[in-house]
Amino acid sequence: METTTMTTLDPNLYQVTNEDGGVPVKHWTRGVPVEDAALRQLSNVAKLPFIHRWVAAMPDVHVGVGATVGSVIPTKGAVIPAAVGVDLGCGMMAVQTSLRAEHLPDGLGHVRAAIEAAVPHGRSSHVSRRGRGHDRGAWGVPPSVVGEAWTQQLSARFDVIADKHPAIARSNNVAHLGTLGTGNHFIELCLDEQDRVWVMLHSGSRGVGNRIGSYFIALAKEDMKRWFINLPDVNLAYFPEGTEHFADYCEAVTWAQDFARINRELMMEAVLRALQQVRDLPPFTAGISAVNCHHNYVARERHYGADVWVTRKGAVRAGKDELGIIPGSMGTRSYIVRGKGNPESFCSCSHGAGRSMSRTEAKKRFTVEDHIKATEGIECRKDESVIDETPGAYKSIDDVMAAQADLVEVVHTLRQVVCVKG
Repeated sequence: METTTMTTLDPNLYQVTNEDGGVPVKHWTRGVPVEDAALRQLSNVAKLPFIHRWVAAMPDVHVGVGATVGSVIPTKGAVIPAAVGVDLGCGMMAVQTSLRAEHLPDGLGHVRAAIEAAVPHGRSSHVSRRGRGHDRGAWGVPPSVVGEAWTQQLSARFDVIADKHPAIARSNNVAHLGTLGTGNHFIELCLDEQDRVWVMLHSGSRGVGNRIGSYFIALAKEDMKRWFINLPDVNLAYFPEGTEHFADYCEAVTWAQDFARINRELMMEAVLRALQQVRDLPPFTAGISAVNCHHNYVARERHYGADVWVTRKGAVRAGKDELGIIPGSMGTRSYIVRGKGNPESFCSCSHGAGRSMSRTEAKKRFTVEDHIKATEGIECRKDESVIDETPGAYKSIDDVMAAQADLVEVVHTLRQVVCVKG
């Protein structure tokens, strides 16, 4: 029977040791609830033979597929595709503008409408007369700026990957470049502690990243069967370094992470252009301070004297003096942070508040009236379709930030005034 021991190391850090085998799991979860199922997933990952030193659990940790969201997994000689996930390169971007709170009009509905018109978002599939599905979250005909970004920065490498793996070619790639997506992806206008206006957004590699992630996860599972490797969870299937699929996966996931970064840049440019044309807003400048960071990705890094693959599944790199973004929920605060470079967390921090319940549970537990009250004062959708994203479905961002005080310091505190959901 598996048992664990909990040892307090400092005011923020706990260490959990699996007494029946596996490396330690170090938690930054003081004062933050963690489900038993998430603890089991962390324990499963810790038992894999190629984990470097330990696994780090961030304060927003919660159940994922195979591995928890909100974990940092350093590996030597292998990568776990499902630990990286299917929203490859998902992350955040924020830009400070010269606008201030007093420049914003009393009613912000037309500001939200301008953002929604500038960036395709959501998904509404229906069949046309020709029998073709339509996705309002994709471009019908990509604008020239999107086409140029695809041609100049992404298409050549994608063609190489797709030639080796034709299933990946059949994906929404350029049609999703510069678009938001669904679920917890968002675009916001925020005010900082000095009432300066920021634009902040959250998205990743969209349909093509999902196709790449899903395809290689399936390949890894096939390899495990072929090699007769038994795992504590089939979703922890991995590629050993030096194998063909390992090299192809790293090539594809690196490309998808670049797609995600460029996707956020294109959306940010589109939002800023749209705001420049909004009535009642004065001319403004942007880019005074900007951050663009992944929080679902894998990267080669050096930790504790070894070159390792670090998978951050719902975690942000927080190296010494590196800037990052930790968003709260629709009705709470978000943070621009500076990393402290804590080696125990492999220079990482949380990627947000983290869900406290599933989307299904949130829809059962909260009403539209609850959501309206929780998002009072914020210009956003207040209907049944966003109940699963209501603030009560997330952990307390205050508790999450307190639990990682030794990982980051707060540079700016942002509060939302406009929120566009996918």
